[in-house]
Amino acid sequence: MNLKCIFLLLLMVPMQTFSQIEGCTDSEARNYNPKALINDGSCTYVALKIRPQFSISISDSIQETSGLLMWNDKLWTMNDDGDTHLYSLDTTGNDLQKFALPKVKNKDWEALAQDSLHIFIGDFGNNVSGNRQDLHILKIEKKALLENNIVIDTISFSFEDQTDFTRKKANTTNWDCETMLVTRDSLYIVTKEWTNKKTRLYALPKNAGNYSARFKASLDVKGLITGGVLLEDKKIIALCGYSKKLQPFLYLLYDYKGTDFFSGNKRKLKVALPFHQIEGIASKDGLQYYMTNEKFTKKPFITTKQQLHAVDLSILLESYLLKSSR
Repeated sequence: MNLKCIFLLLLMVPMQTFSQIEGCTDSEARNYNPKALINDGSCTYVALKIRPQFSISISDSIQETSGLLMWNDKLWTMNDDGDTHLYSLDTTGNDLQKFALPKVKNKDWEALAQDSLHIFIGDFGNNVSGNRQDLHILKIEKKALLENNIVIDTISFSFEDQTDFTRKKANTTNWDCETMLVTRDSLYIVTKEWTNKKTRLYALPKNAGNYSARFKASLDVKGLITGGVLLEDKKIIALCGYSKKLQPFLYLLYDYKGTDFFSGNKRKLKVALPFHQIEGIASKDGLQYYMTNEKFTKKPFITTKQQLHAVDLSILLESYLLKSSR
């Protein structure tokens, strides 16, 4: 190859890179740009309300179900106050099993998450006064849990930018959190902001120790985030939450860059379950999702039992998953 050809090739490489168009790459969006090759997170969507495929009552043992994950062909959950057990049940809400966790306390367990080897329980609910300084996560080996030979490690943390620990009135703090996501090498905390109705993302190591959680990003979700599931290989996160009037919603994050979870597509979906305090969400494949809600009573008119719900999001996410798998 002569020098002239080499020179031309070197010129073409930056030209090809420069010519890649940024824009909305999701064909389900209102502003989809078929010419765009790089997703810039600008997609917008029509408002949509989804209905569960089914909603079924679950055991009174888990009236305060506050987190959810899917592992070993079972759904796993826990109560958020006092009870130091994990519970498993099948996807029809039956076959309830109970696993005692020794030598721990449950001040306010609010989140469940997992990696391939461990289950993580977030004892970091902070809505009562907003000034907790004992935030921590329990780390439990899955194999040991099934063998009833449980050893529990503790990951303690504080938020790097929380400097005010003045006691607040209940349900007024922006330092509450009920959601935890796990990647291969890190833990991520997602806040529940009662005043701002936004959420912030923080990162910390997932090994035992005491850490300062590092601020990563903020997102205006216009609601209270209460749970989430991350499917790392598929680049999908589904957050669940509700408004102060207990109108539940899902917030989908997908096709993001690396661990910049708020950089890709962001789609909020209303869930047709009025007065439901949805607290946990789980999925195995990114298409079929399960959610649980706590028992809620507002005398004399409203009583909502603790339930398991199933929703199919194939119509929204299947094309993305097919495209991303190519």
